[in-house]
Amino acid sequence: MRSQAIRYLILPGWQGSPDEHWQSHWQRTLPNASRVEQADWNNPDRASWVEALERAIDAERTPVILIAHSLGCVTVAHWAAQSDPDVLRRVRGALLVAPADVQRPGCPEPLKGFAPIPRDLLPFPTLLVGSDNDPAASPQRALEMARSWGAEAAILTGAGHINVKSGHNTWEQGFAHLYRLQSRVEELARRRA
Repeated sequence: MRSQAIRYLILPGWQGSPDEHWQSHWQRTLPNASRVEQADWNNPDRASWVEALERAIDAERTPVILIAHSLGCVTVAHWAAQSDPDVLRRVRGALLVAPADVQRPGCPEPLKGFAPIPRDLLPFPTLLVGSDNDPAASPQRALEMARSWGAEAAILTGAGHINVKSGHNTWEQGFAHLYRLQSRVEELARRRA
């Protein structure tokens, strides 16, 4: 996929992605990458987060690949369930990493406004990457979300929440998942041509 033909939108989760987070590294590394900025990273509001995503996609006509982490993944699902169809068509695919189960027992209070998690199929190729020891979502819940959203799933061993705390600063291995997603996007485009 030619870098000029696509842009990457990075969607951090609760509390944002600090400079040493893999999402920040990818934003600096990938061509045509930008971050969906939220007004308040610490007190997320579902409606405003969804609206910020809609505005970021609608800002340009260039096709988009979404790269979401944690609460950003759930934001994508909420957005897709209510997006303007013209804006929705601009998304070519989504890489959803370590989705936060906002319905889990003990879920932090600021995340509860994102429940219930939408169960609608996402209308674009999606790859969900979870972990077998993620405190934000069990592997079973990550797989349930993947099934609901029609996403291909990969469950990593011992990767935690795939963030700075779990040692995923640059997460170079994650590019393999992005490239796999892009291959699916390109294959779908060839079949439609």
